[in-house]
Amino acid sequence: MAFTYFFRDLQTLEMIRDYVIPELRSRRYIHIWDAGCAMGPEPYTLAMVLRENMGMTFRNVRIHATDIDNSDLFGDIIKKGVYPREMVQRIPKPIFEKYFSPADEPDHYVIAEEIRKCVEFTRQNLLDLKPVRTGLNLVLCKNVLLHFKEQERVDVLKMFHDALDGGYLATEQTQKLPPELEGYFEPVVANAQLYRKVA
Repeated sequence: MAFTYFFRDLQTLEMIRDYVIPELRSRRYIHIWDAGCAMGPEPYTLAMVLRENMGMTFRNVRIHATDIDNSDLFGDIIKKGVYPREMVQRIPKPIFEKYFSPADEPDHYVIAEEIRKCVEFTRQNLLDLKPVRTGLNLVLCKNVLLHFKEQERVDVLKMFHDALDGGYLATEQTQKLPPELEGYFEPVVANAQLYRKVA
């Protein structure tokens, strides 16, 4: 658990806040796929950012969190929403105080139900090339593609493209899109791995 924590990639979160959320506010239903969610800090972080910036529209948000989960533990951890201090200590204090409370286990904290209930976890292998659903508004896939072979990355990214409804793709900062995908996505801003689907 030492390698994952809340509010890990502030640049991507800020890009989503500034460029994606304004468009999502006009949607009646909002579906987001966090592909490779590990134990849940990433989808829950995104949920808190959305809640802070969307107001009542947040009730229409569903975050579909998936991972291969070889440990078979992620589902229970995410459902309970309980995390140790070392994973939550980087959360901005006003956010932490608003959405977390002490858990029964010492030095652990539980996320507010409002945030927990918008995240649904499903065990999934991305290389099966079966999207969690279609009509997605945002796909978040970080620290996963770098473990795949080049053709596997291309295939998975094409799957994301097909599953998006004119929405956005956010990937890890160290990974550029393969040249085979030119014409599939366009960068939203320079020097950030946030893309818009090209029809």
